[in-house]
Amino acid sequence: MPGTPPTRFVYLGPEGTFAEQALRTVPAAERGDRTPARSVGEALDAVRAGEADAALVPLENSIGGAVGVTLDELAEGEPLVITREVILPVEFVLAARSGVALADVHSVAAHPQASTQCRGWLRDHLPDATVVDVLSNGAAAAGAASGEYDAAICAPIGATRHRLPVLADKIADHPDAVTRFALVSRPGPPPPPTGDDVTSLAVYIAHDRVGALLSVLTELATRGVNLTRIESRPTGEALGRYVFFLDCTGHVADVRLGEALQGLRRVCADVRFLGSYPRHRWSPAAGDRPVPAPAGLSDADYADAAAWLARLRAGELN
Repeated sequence: MPGTPPTRFVYLGPEGTFAEQALRTVPAAERGDRTPARSVGEALDAVRAGEADAALVPLENSIGGAVGVTLDELAEGEPLVITREVILPVEFVLAARSGVALADVHSVAAHPQASTQCRGWLRDHLPDATVVDVLSNGAAAAGAASGEYDAAICAPIGATRHRLPVLADKIADHPDAVTRFALVSRPGPPPPPTGDDVTSLAVYIAHDRVGALLSVLTELATRGVNLTRIESRPTGEALGRYVFFLDCTGHVADVRLGEALQGLRRVCADVRFLGSYPRHRWSPAAGDRPVPAPAGLSDADYADAAAWLARLRAGELN
């Protein structure tokens, strides 16, 4: 983040959850103050009010999809911007108090999303156990630590925090599942371009204009801006009124993305800039590499074309 480094962080709580685990991968947060919030809205309002410098909230999960409440909060109210993304592998463990063996487990505390993602493992290894819904992965670990439940499905950080031995690790049915988090702050100059950046936008289209969404996509495609994600959410105004959340490759300082933003400003009812920030490189897989601009649409090509036009306007035809 530009300017004074942040020292006060808030995250979607409680303690011992994936959100805290993700936040602790941010060096400044590991050194600073970390406070859990009861909801995404509470975390973001703390930043808006100046009670925290930045908030870490979930954006999407590779299994469950987008986190609607986060998108809604970013689209409404006093503007905030994303300054960093964190992609965290979702690795659930089964943890219990010392002395409890797998054969002793008759009740398992779990957040509903956690138990859903571990359904196959539970069926194969604990078919007779009762799964009890709790509010969070952290609450599951706390319940097992207090003896309220025999065991908990939780994040590794939850087991560590409550000193629970792990009976089984990597119990999720989808071992490659990840959650994407956003570090959000009050508006300011974005981090400088790295050459591998993401720009996030909330785009409002005119509901009565034919081909409005196609116009949005065309502004990006004709400039070689790769659209990596699009998600629609109702605006709450009326049926059929939507805001579209876009993730694009590139930085607001890039020429081609800057021209695309100007184009969106012309054709959209409104555009909210949600930030340009470094893309989180979390996997060496081929699909995690940046997508190069098509021939003729790189920033160098744009600079060359602009220089050529300037020569024409100056009367230089060579």
